[in-house]
Amino acid sequence: MQSTTTTLEGPRTPFVAAIEVPGDKSSSHRATVLAAMAEGTSSVERLGTGRDVAASRAIVQRLGIEVDGNTFRSPGIGNWATPDSPLDCENSGTTMRLMAGALSGAGVTATLIGDGFLMRRPMRRLVEPLESLGAGVGLSDDGTAPLTIRGAARTAAADVEITIASAQVRTAFALGALRADGESTIASPLGFRDHTERWLEAMGLGRKESPNLFRIYPGDVPAYRYVIPGDPSSAAFLWAAAAIVEGAEVITPGVSLNPGRIGFLEILDNMGATITAEVTGAMLGDPIGTVAVKGSGLRATTVSGALTAAALDELPLVAVVGSYAEGVTTVADAAELRAKESDRIATTVAMVNALGGGAQATDAGFDVLGLGWLDGGRVEAEGDHRIAMAAAVAATGATGSVTISWTEAVGVSWPRFFEALEALWSSQ
Repeated sequence: MQSTTTTLEGPRTPFVAAIEVPGDKSSSHRATVLAAMAEGTSSVERLGTGRDVAASRAIVQRLGIEVDGNTFRSPGIGNWATPDSPLDCENSGTTMRLMAGALSGAGVTATLIGDGFLMRRPMRRLVEPLESLGAGVGLSDDGTAPLTIRGAARTAAADVEITIASAQVRTAFALGALRADGESTIASPLGFRDHTERWLEAMGLGRKESPNLFRIYPGDVPAYRYVIPGDPSSAAFLWAAAAIVEGAEVITPGVSLNPGRIGFLEILDNMGATITAEVTGAMLGDPIGTVAVKGSGLRATTVSGALTAAALDELPLVAVVGSYAEGVTTVADAAELRAKESDRIATTVAMVNALGGGAQATDAGFDVLGLGWLDGGRVEAEGDHRIAMAAAVAATGATGSVTISWTEAVGVSWPRFFEALEALWSSQ
């Protein structure tokens, strides 16, 4: 990934716009893997545009799936090809974890690698769930990739409880358990996104038994037509931009309204922004709708527990919005941020302080002093797309320009993000 810099001057005045965001990254990964597991022809429409999703698409092609535009033709997971070299997940932790789960029941051995950032991220959390199914899991001594999966042709049913609210680990286990010799269950703390579990239940391959317990029925994934909704994690950057400018408004149609994905909207509502959300449809039991966010006077808030888990990817934005609010905004229970593309506690605090704000790290989060403004300055994004994008949002109301390093990183999730943000700023 090449380091580039971008300098932005925000409008600092109200704007009103309706913007369609790219296909949801989380749903795109899941649809790609499920289409690869299903025997026959599936279609995946409105696939996410970033490099992370492209990595998942490239890997399933290495396993023998024919991909032509939106069409995926698969021989079925029982007939996947054994790769003759490592499978490159690039920067995508979701790709690595979901593919590890699927490979657990594919009866092939494969090694998953990634770029320098991904190779430092923790993967040990996969070991116990996947080994309980009978798969072999190999990692470095540090618990990081290379991640080698020795898949079983038929996995063993298991009942697993994990200690973190990780949708990626829950999904990895569920994908492996679809190939088991009996029913399996997985439980975890609340706060995870449950796309996979809603989809499997709609396909007759599982059942939600309690808010945190899901039962997986072994069986074949059917070929399906997936139409991916807009990405709420991408829309969040536009929602935040509107929230920090009083009188500004952004409308985002057709986004996923999965309850595990809209924690940031709850946070904005708690801070005083005006939020409206209307469900207009669904895919496999997953709600889709239109969200409008209008900026007004903001107040500080505290984010902790399940709300932290439900807004984990958006917590750098909470720091930005908190800088424009009145009072001290506190984010707690967010130790997981230290294991992202960067140490997001450290890089979020550094971002706010570099822009003239006041932020301080804690053991598992940060505190942000709401001054009501940011001055501008230079932010070192350290290769983290969400830090680069959050810094760009901060420029919306900053009194000076904001220069951001590593802006190339936004390509992993939304390659045209800067164009979309500037279009929003120029709308009346």
